[in-house]
Amino acid sequence: MTEETLSPAVSKDSMVSLREVTRENLGAVLRLKVAPEQEKFVANNAVSIAQAHFYPETAWFRAIYADETPVGFMMLSDDAAKPEYFLWRLMLDARYQKFGFAARAMDLLFDYVRTRPGAKEILVSCVPGEGSPFGFYEKLGFSDTGEMEEDEVVMRRDL
Repeated sequence: MTEETLSPAVSKDSMVSLREVTRENLGAVLRLKVAPEQEKFVANNAVSIAQAHFYPETAWFRAIYADETPVGFMMLSDDAAKPEYFLWRLMLDARYQKFGFAARAMDLLFDYVRTRPGAKEILVSCVPGEGSPFGFYEKLGFSDTGEMEEDEVVMRRDL
């Protein structure tokens, strides 16, 4: 086995960080996958990274790490000109869910957004239905705005 195929052990106590997606970690980030039943709720990371490159003025994206292991991906629409901050993507590999990593990554994202010009809130949207991340976002303090974006419920959290 090569070093790349080995997955270092992670635990609930692992340190969570957000890191740039680089040439060196791109392959590992692209291999991250949600559970099959979650695929309808989030685009795969290849699609997200491709979209980010077509919106370089607003797309801010990072790999989520637990210690030295990539475990997820997030992307923010970071439009300081409006100012509007919208969580565009959040995914955690199925193997690393239920460790609390997504919530800790969101705390790091909230800290980042607070440093942005005029940041008072962060928005997210999600597809409703069984298995939806709606409840996860509610636990983090997001509330339903009553608005819809295409087929997704828009939620807001004050910073």
